[in-house]
Amino acid sequence: MTDAAPFIPGLMQDRPLLISSMLDYAAIYHPGREIVSRAVEGGIHRTSYGVARERAMRVAAALQAYGIRRGDRIGTLAWNTHRHFELFYGISGMGAVLHTVNPRLFEDQIQYIVRHGADRLLFVDPTFLPIVRRLLLHAPSVEAVILLGEASAEDREGLDGLIDYEDWIAAQPPIVGWPVLDERAASALCYTSGTTGDPKGVLYSHRSTVLHAFAAAQKSAMNIGCDDAIIAIAPMYHANAWGMAYIAAMTGAKLVLPGPRNDAENIVGLINDEGVTFACGVPTIWTNVLEHLRITGGTLPTLDRTTIGGSAVSPAMIDALAAHGVRTLHLWGMTEMSPLGVVATVTPEVAAMDAETRARQLTKQGRAQYGVELKIVDEEQRTLPHDGKAAGALWVRGPWITSAYYRREDEPLLDAEGWFPTGDIATIDPLGYMQITDRAKDIIKSGGEWISSIELENAVVAHPDIAIAAVIGVPDPRWEERPLLIVQLSEGREVSEGDIRAFLDGRVARWWVPERIEFTAAMPLTATGKIKKTALRELYAAPVHATGEAAE
Repeated sequence: MTDAAPFIPGLMQDRPLLISSMLDYAAIYHPGREIVSRAVEGGIHRTSYGVARERAMRVAAALQAYGIRRGDRIGTLAWNTHRHFELFYGISGMGAVLHTVNPRLFEDQIQYIVRHGADRLLFVDPTFLPIVRRLLLHAPSVEAVILLGEASAEDREGLDGLIDYEDWIAAQPPIVGWPVLDERAASALCYTSGTTGDPKGVLYSHRSTVLHAFAAAQKSAMNIGCDDAIIAIAPMYHANAWGMAYIAAMTGAKLVLPGPRNDAENIVGLINDEGVTFACGVPTIWTNVLEHLRITGGTLPTLDRTTIGGSAVSPAMIDALAAHGVRTLHLWGMTEMSPLGVVATVTPEVAAMDAETRARQLTKQGRAQYGVELKIVDEEQRTLPHDGKAAGALWVRGPWITSAYYRREDEPLLDAEGWFPTGDIATIDPLGYMQITDRAKDIIKSGGEWISSIELENAVVAHPDIAIAAVIGVPDPRWEERPLLIVQLSEGREVSEGDIRAFLDGRVARWWVPERIEFTAAMPLTATGKIKKTALRELYAAPVHATGEAAE
């Protein structure tokens, strides 16, 4: 037996992967490329990467002058705007931790998040001053509030000491150069939406963020380059807008930010006015956009592709967008994954399929990107085959996937081999395409057999008069559980329960068809635009009896 061979280091430069380097690249090689945003004050604001870097360096200087130290958490309650973009780089670039707070959460959750993160400063858009006024009563760590825009004396009432952002950064010359940080240092903090228990903090690093941007930009994922104009519809307070603020700078793409308005009229207007070629957003956004286009007769002449995630995309939505010349890239990920995991891009094997088979393949969430590993396991934690048939609990690991929740590091999260449990049930086929069959908490067990709420929802929304559909399981004395269908109709449409059941005939197994169907004028949505099934369970908890009638 011989001794192990000696370690021989490679002779390559060791430069840290830092968030500031992405903005440096954009400012040096694409200085005039535009950053366009809908201003909170109204109107369109235009700037460039060159100007944005100079202003981000003023942010860094102002933070240093205030006494902010490396690792201090700095909170934001802000829309997708140019000022928020500057904070993404100025805060992380000087070594502090950018903490994007989701303003659409319940106020007690916002208070918990700011308190748990121990934010020293809070940058806020004027829209959120009423929230901040109450928040400060429960967030003793916050020393000062910096206002990202103009506000009236009435809006400022009760908020003595508000600092004006523009005056604050104008008072400082830009830092001479970004500090050289450890690439494993914390860079940003995002909290999950807290659907069960308190929200949990995911603490990203510079290294994980840069690697994630590299992977997301490549052709096998979003295929973004300097010739693209991208609109970040996904909020910057939710998983860092799916990395859009970083990917845009890394590639030199034009960046369009919709500000405080995610309504269809604003989104369509920005896409067409700014020549947007790439977009990202949740399905509910595109439901509204497609309905707006139907009513107005509008088109999307420049939009080439969109990534859609957050919940499953129906074949009907994919077809409707294709009719406007837009390719849909289904994707899946989590806040805990920075968030990208898989994207449904085409491989040569899929390109060779007939049109119908290829379309069916691309309704899956997608294939793993380099850096993300996937496995599915059964209830005994035995690894299941990637045959496209076996469904099991989905686990993931990789360099941009969390290893623990912030300030909960002592709570076991990963298994012995470093895999993270996603809470999803999935299949993986021989070509590497993963398909979510359900959330573990949403799958319906009826008579000992499984009903996929996702597949049933997709079948329902293929109906031309149905805008949104949700399926939940309700108790049943005979079958254990039965599916309950809740639908929101498209504007001005009328559909009966009988019409829906007739439509489902032949599209799903007969025993999947719900006995109970409810209609709603407005589907409850979470803070990130997903259907809020916890609220639906509270509203429609009555069991369905074997007769098909709901309990009194």
